[in-house]
Amino acid sequence: MWEETEVKDAQGTTLRAELLPGAADLIRRLRDEGYWLAIVADSRPRTPVNVLEQHGLLELFDVVTISELAGVSKPDSRIFRSALAALDVSEADYPHVFMIGNHLERDVVGANALGLGSILIHPNDRRRATAQGPEETPAYVVRSMEELGALIDRLDCEEG
Repeated sequence: MWEETEVKDAQGTTLRAELLPGAADLIRRLRDEGYWLAIVADSRPRTPVNVLEQHGLLELFDVVTISELAGVSKPDSRIFRSALAALDVSEADYPHVFMIGNHLERDVVGANALGLGSILIHPNDRRRATAQGPEETPAYVVRSMEELGALIDRLDCEEG
């Protein structure tokens, strides 16, 4: 979601927010192409549900794992493992799974620690994009949903 557009209630739950340009179309395309989709979020429990429902996307996700409900936050491997287990992904398949996130310290570090692929989406300069060590170094960096879609297509062709 486009964090700058969040409208929150008094408890900090996001009631609605806009998506990054092209995100809804990319999610729909990936689902149509048979990709499994999961959310791993450090947020209030209703935040991802509210935003996904707002945009008619909730039913496209196989798993929604929320830190507050899981009892751990990113980059703790347990939150990622919870989502992967719900998808029935074995550790042997972790290298074929990609975490796409906007936060080096949480998303990239957590993915890298488990041997998942890591893609940093960096649409603006709100968050740091320069890694401070190998644990924060993403496999790929994209600035838009268009770039992300092209990267996924390229990676899919390489896996063949």
